[in-house]
Amino acid sequence: MLIKKVAIDLGTTNVLVHVPKRGIVINEPSVVAISRDDRKVLAVGIEAKEMIGRTPDNIIAERPLKDGVIASYSTTEAMLRYFINKALGGVHIFRPEVMIAVPAGITSTERRAVIDAAMAAGARAAYIIKEPIVAAIGADIPIRSPSGHMIIDIGGGTAEIAVISLGGIVSCGSVRIGGNRFDQSIADHIRKKFGLAIGERSAEDVKIKIGSAMYMATPLKMEVKGRDMLSGLPRTLSVSSEDTTEALQHDLEGLVEAIKQVLHDTPPELSADVMDKGIIMSGGSSQLRNLDALVAEATGVACYVADEPLLCVAKGTGIALENLDNYKRSILATR
Repeated sequence: MLIKKVAIDLGTTNVLVHVPKRGIVINEPSVVAISRDDRKVLAVGIEAKEMIGRTPDNIIAERPLKDGVIASYSTTEAMLRYFINKALGGVHIFRPEVMIAVPAGITSTERRAVIDAAMAAGARAAYIIKEPIVAAIGADIPIRSPSGHMIIDIGGGTAEIAVISLGGIVSCGSVRIGGNRFDQSIADHIRKKFGLAIGERSAEDVKIKIGSAMYMATPLKMEVKGRDMLSGLPRTLSVSSEDTTEALQHDLEGLVEAIKQVLHDTPPELSADVMDKGIIMSGGSSQLRNLDALVAEATGVACYVADEPLLCVAKGTGIALENLDNYKRSILATR
């Protein structure tokens, strides 16, 4: 096979690239650093993420995707081109076939933009597939069986909730609540409660190290550095996991509400299946402490986090791309 295949999980915070037989070859932040003067791309991925919140006037470090959809077209195209070339390595004579996972709630215009960006970035053919379906494939759920499976894929920009049966989505919901919203809420809460302004990277750090969706019996603590709102000088503060739980209440309520809505729209036969098998969670933000327990408590259905939740979508997209004929029904658009 001379024609290469590349599967891409084009996420709001991370881009993962899966190449058949080699597995996941790239897992980098979806950040691009651009020079303000001539719009030239200076850095992509890990290198560009280091620059967030630390750039001089003439450099912008931006995330070209907002809430799972393209916000800046030219930057997305440059980023895709960089990742495709990096995944295939050096000179490749044949243009690759690319499959990209997109949120289920995406509009046709947004879908077209993703395909156009992939074609402009050097793809021979571009396929688009819905995230919940590939997340389910990646989490080893037998999606083509005639029984209901519920998957919740919580990424950086959106949370995708879907009930899948016979390879298609029966009922789904998409809310723009994800890791980025969690970071923002934690930063806002620390600013309001302690009068300390912290950057988005510090907020993300707090979330990863001590963040919890429910109050814990023994709270975790950590030091966080930022700028004092009153004096304007740097200050260090000790925050606990209780603060993060408090900060995330509102976002998590929105998420639970969306999950209940999807369960409400599910036909009774499939509801019974979901009740038996439980809910599977994937995506990077599903790793938030006690989130599975919170969902289980709110819905009364057992909830499990998939193995390697961050990699589910990329792995599933890779599997779907290798077995195109089997997953024909699940693919949204091609070109």
